[in-house]
Amino acid sequence: MQHVTHATYEDANLIMNLYDLRREEKLRKARDWFQREFSANTVKEFMEKYPPGSEQNAWYRMVVSYWEMAASFLVQGIVHEELFFESNGELVAVWEKVRPLVEEFRTMMRSPLISRNLEKAAAKHIAWLNQHAPGAYEAFRQFMSKPPSNP
Repeated sequence: MQHVTHATYEDANLIMNLYDLRREEKLRKARDWFQREFSANTVKEFMEKYPPGSEQNAWYRMVVSYWEMAASFLVQGIVHEELFFESNGELVAVWEKVRPLVEEFRTMMRSPLISRNLEKAAAKHIAWLNQHAPGAYEAFRQFMSKPPSNP
């Protein structure tokens, strides 16, 4: 694949299609729950809070699989990196929330492929943030580590 230095209309269309998918009603509800309420640091805690068959388990899988798919486009070079990073900060937020679980899920499922694209895309995005906005990622991590406040 030829390296493209500038985003193309095709890149923009893919970004818009990804955005349109995020607006689907069930995914929107799942994303809202994930950002507001999801919290687990071990697979045991995850299974206790969000057991298979629960709506929350389905929401978790919906959010993580959506971002794994979107991340695969980035990792495979299908979409322009910088355009993706400028329009998709949520990917890093999702990665930060699932990061504590990934290695344990990989071990349990005997698959190094679990969330592999999400991890790679988040690493690229974090490096891009550190280059273009030094300190922004650390500020974001501090913000994410604060417990959610109840309105």
